[in-house]
Amino acid sequence: MSTALSFSVQREIQLRFLCPEDIDEVKKLCTEWFPIEYPDTWYQEITSNPKFYSLAATFQSRIVGIVVAEVKLLSSLNKEDADILAPQFPSTSQVAYILSLGVVVDFRKHGIASLLLDSLIQSLTTKERSNCKAVYLHVLATNHIAIRFYERRRFKAHSFLPYYYSIQGKPRDAYLYVIYLNGGKAPWSFIDYMMQCGEVLTKLQPCALPSQIIRTVRGWICRLLAGATSNYSS
Repeated sequence: MSTALSFSVQREIQLRFLCPEDIDEVKKLCTEWFPIEYPDTWYQEITSNPKFYSLAATFQSRIVGIVVAEVKLLSSLNKEDADILAPQFPSTSQVAYILSLGVVVDFRKHGIASLLLDSLIQSLTTKERSNCKAVYLHVLATNHIAIRFYERRRFKAHSFLPYYYSIQGKPRDAYLYVIYLNGGKAPWSFIDYMMQCGEVLTKLQPCALPSQIIRTVRGWICRLLAGATSNYSS
């Protein structure tokens, strides 16, 4: 598209929620976009069940992009997703799962995917949704375009999921990507624990440490120095 046409497209993009009349069009788009085959019941659900956030971007009444997400309880997540929040968050905390985000090829690179994603996140950062602490998704490990898009949008890779997908009978690896909101936090990694321990130790004054620990450390250092001197003398 030319710059002039791109600007015209952006001005005419409208957002609306999906409805049952969109099933055929959405099914055609998802078949073109994704290697995963969804059952007919999935399309019926996302276009009629209010538990899904199913938003369409339209251009001259034509659907050119969609995002579908579902807010879930932390306690209801599958095992491979259950550790996306730090342990201090209760099982009643909520997270949003992006089931689908796609844009028609001719309309890509014009901010439509970002517009749909921003609309979803904005709906999740309201006072009513303050218990929703993260947005996450799964992406094929080989889908580098999608990975770059989510990383630009500040999503972080949380885990690698070997053989997560089965596509045309073949196992395919995936990544779990997540972004935190409303005060949500990731579980601490080993590096986080080490950094925290380092910060605590640097703040402690010698007099605050038990004298036994000080004597042990002092003896260890003296032995090291004595050994070094002995080696030097020999």
